[in-house]
Amino acid sequence: MRDNTKQSLTLMDFLHDDGESNAECEAECGDECDPKRKREKKELNEDGIFTVTEITRYIKQRLAEDENLIDVRVGGEISNLRRPSSGNIFFTMKDEGAKLRCVMFRAQAELLRLSLKDGMNVIVRGRISVYEREGKYQLYVESVEEAGIGELFTALERLKRKLHAEGLFDESRKKPIPQFPQRICIITSPTGAAIRDMLNILRRRYPHVHVFVVPVMVQGDGAHIQIANAIELVNRIDIGIDVLIVGRGGGSFEELRAFNEEVVARAIYASEIPVISAVGHEIDRTIADLVADKRAATPSEAAEIVVPDVKEVIERLKSHDRMLKRFMSDVIGERRQKLRDIAERLRMRSPLDIIYQHRQTVDMLKARLKDAISHIIARKCSELQAISSELNALSPLSVIERGYCICRREGNVVRSVTDVDVGDELSILINDGELLVSVVSKQPLGEGRGLRIREAEDS
Repeated sequence: MRDNTKQSLTLMDFLHDDGESNAECEAECGDECDPKRKREKKELNEDGIFTVTEITRYIKQRLAEDENLIDVRVGGEISNLRRPSSGNIFFTMKDEGAKLRCVMFRAQAELLRLSLKDGMNVIVRGRISVYEREGKYQLYVESVEEAGIGELFTALERLKRKLHAEGLFDESRKKPIPQFPQRICIITSPTGAAIRDMLNILRRRYPHVHVFVVPVMVQGDGAHIQIANAIELVNRIDIGIDVLIVGRGGGSFEELRAFNEEVVARAIYASEIPVISAVGHEIDRTIADLVADKRAATPSEAAEIVVPDVKEVIERLKSHDRMLKRFMSDVIGERRQKLRDIAERLRMRSPLDIIYQHRQTVDMLKARLKDAISHIIARKCSELQAISSELNALSPLSVIERGYCICRREGNVVRSVTDVDVGDELSILINDGELLVSVVSKQPLGEGRGLRIREAEDS
């Protein structure tokens, strides 16, 4: 199986983020990686002194010759699990008495059916050898079998369920973080990188804030007691602390154990001061994170959460000032326009203005009425003239004007010679007057000259 592992190694097996993979792959290859190395025991020099490299290689050779270590099965709990981009897996096997570093190269990791995680109790199979660059022995894992969940992890899950049932994780009881705190207390190790990062960020973002540091142990025996006592102390003394930051930098599951203790969880829960938990890295999540009023993924993020950036605050105030001025200007302009509209409406509703408008309306109506009457008269005159022309065209007078006359007997128009008798007196209407005549004789038109008349003596 080991020969297959060596044949499966590729360039990616040597590309580890922190440089360990390359060296560990070299150690795993052993003597095959360098043909100049010899596996036989190094003979003592004349002065009887080994170099560090020589004694390390000698130890590695002796381990390789031990049949109990060539193919060994080891049971324990996984911690410090890492999966770099190279595809290799690095972790530590531990029990109550010791720890053993383990590495599983990508070729074997790709065949792994388990999803490894911290706290898992497993049985691994592989060989023990030496990582020469650091002079440390480690287990090169060929396969992994799950043996169960580790005792520490089981106890942690049991505690989580207990605290959750008691309501310590409820979002409804969590206190808000002040937006502009004046006094901040940090409970952490005074020598770690976490406190330096937080102080630098606080000084840069909000230099006017007062920061108090309560130094405590953050790992090891008694660390959880110190953290819980510090939280209780800050709540007991009256110095006007606005917010608490409890945390530390990243670490292994065991190193973060203090923040998974019940006494710390209950101290955070009982705190009257809002608490921000800032434990480890973003992937770390402790019971303190679940109980705290606010969780920060890292101590640096806690410093950014707890205070605003004073430059951003100033810029935001300037922006609000500009917005307020524009708003007030718009409101004043709108009110002025409304006053002008009201004044105009009042002016339009003045009695004199109404009278003037009515006068103008009367004048306009009079002019329109005059125009209408003139139009009607003109139209009627035109119609009368047309009717008069038609009457004139049909009038007997028009015929008389052309030389004709109208003969009437006793007011009736004579239409035929048979309508009169000799001796009848007739009235003859001509263009410029009327004649009174007597009938002397009468004769039909076809037989003679018609009527013979003479003028009456009195005409």
